[in-house]
Amino acid sequence: MRIAIGADHRGAEAYTLVRTLLVQLGHEVRDSGGCPDNTPCDYPDRAYPVAQDVATGAADRGILICGSGIGMCMTANKVKAVRAAQVHDEVSAEMSRRHNDANVLCLPADMLGRRIIERIVKTWLRSPFDGGRHARRLAKIAAIEQGLDPSTVVNPPPAEGVELQSPNHAGPDPAPTV
Repeated sequence: MRIAIGADHRGAEAYTLVRTLLVQLGHEVRDSGGCPDNTPCDYPDRAYPVAQDVATGAADRGILICGSGIGMCMTANKVKAVRAAQVHDEVSAEMSRRHNDANVLCLPADMLGRRIIERIVKTWLRSPFDGGRHARRLAKIAAIEQGLDPSTVVNPPPAEGVELQSPNHAGPDPAPTV
């Protein structure tokens, strides 16, 4: 799998750990890098290239690391087609993939130790997307990215575009008043 990775200064140590782990697991790493000489840098500058790689298909998934994971996640989710998840444990790593098809993992380096970071990354990489009702929900998120009301999404085909009702459709007819 092609995985883009990036970190700010607070994620530098975890970044090195995760990069090494990905190579050991046989993944192709697209290195967006960390901060030059580990000097402080702004997380949006590190998150954007990774999110772009995922959104354009240059990478299959992305991993971002900062102190809390919050800033990286907020930034990555501004890029259309990115579904970034801030993850603190193996359960949230698995669920972010199974139910949300998260394509960017955001880790809080200040809050996690080496062993749990390794377990989270491995869990996230091996967890599949369940599809089904979750695919419908992702189609609704895609509708929002297009500036549309998610309630207009009707029976989206799996892994396809969003099928919308007429733009003039306002939802179901209201129930008659008694």
